[in-house]
Amino acid sequence: MTQPLSDPPVYVWDPFVRVFHWSLVACVLLNFVVEEGETLHQAIGYAASALVVLRVLWGFIGTRHARFADFFPTPERVRRHVSGLLAGTAPHYVGHNPLGALMMLSLMALVLALGLTGYLQTTDSFWGEEWLEELHEGLAFTLLWLAGLHGAAAVVLGRLEHTNLVGAMITGIKTRRKP
Repeated sequence: MTQPLSDPPVYVWDPFVRVFHWSLVACVLLNFVVEEGETLHQAIGYAASALVVLRVLWGFIGTRHARFADFFPTPERVRRHVSGLLAGTAPHYVGHNPLGALMMLSLMALVLALGLTGYLQTTDSFWGEEWLEELHEGLAFTLLWLAGLHGAAAVVLGRLEHTNLVGAMITGIKTRRKP
């Protein structure tokens, strides 16, 4: 009897998660090229923040793998995952692995912090405050850096895990090849 070349495909990412993900990618990239302070920059920033708020709500009421309870990165889960990665024995996760979950939550927190610092710059109390502008820019570059790391990790870990992680975020279906 021959072994199958891959595990059965698994439907993981529902349409809301996928639309959220790629819409947030678009907002971040657009706001990187739109001049800071312009109305369009502000609108895109608020849209990104609204997307994150909706995703947080979906983390409590959404489909199985979208729920925080399915993947919340406790210190023990992260430690076990990193140990497994280093030993070459990391378990397969249908949804987010602990490091992916940690990255996702960090990126969402950064987007919300950017929305808050951007909004504060429009208020009378903080108008023209250089420290707030510098904080906003620092958060933006941190977001871009982490988003790049997130994309690279999806490609590298996808190869290590024999799973097309990027494709799964497009189709919603995760397929894992046998090593």
